[in-house]
Amino acid sequence: MSLLLTIGIVIIVVVIMFFLIFWGYYNRIIRLENRIENSWGQIDVQLKRRADLIPNLLESVKGYMAHEKETLENVTKARSALMNAKTPQDNIDADNMLTGALKSLFAVSEAYPDLKANQNFLQLQDELTHTEDKISYARQHFNDSVLSFNNIVETIPGIWFAKRMNKSTKEMIQIPVENREVPQVKF
Repeated sequence: MSLLLTIGIVIIVVVIMFFLIFWGYYNRIIRLENRIENSWGQIDVQLKRRADLIPNLLESVKGYMAHEKETLENVTKARSALMNAKTPQDNIDADNMLTGALKSLFAVSEAYPDLKANQNFLQLQDELTHTEDKISYARQHFNDSVLSFNNIVETIPGIWFAKRMNKSTKEMIQIPVENREVPQVKF
């Protein structure tokens, strides 16, 4: 074999290997980005489910809590903000506002023993609790997906391929500072 032929074969093998590596990273980055979009879709579905449960919950509460108008209005405003959110960040902000409003609603409901015993209210409260669990799991899955994606686009050699694909890190969902405080339970 001539030296020229050997060099040609080596160059072809290197080009093919580079192409296969690029192809693998390209597909991996796209799959991870799709997983992030799917994870966000799951969060969105659960937020919509929760928002749909709220009118029923408010109807069952209205008769008992007529003088707690501000609490009911805050829940309604927060739900409206969630339904009108256009971006993921708007969605996260509205969700945080709704979570706070629901906490207030359930705290106020403690003062109404008849309401706490109402089967419809208990069922709706249970549905919301299960939905909150699903939202929490969906957020965790979203953050795990973002972590996997960010690890690929920030490490070598993935960073080189990500730059060529105009891909950069994604932002995780984080709990606002005011929601990080541990609630005080006093008897």
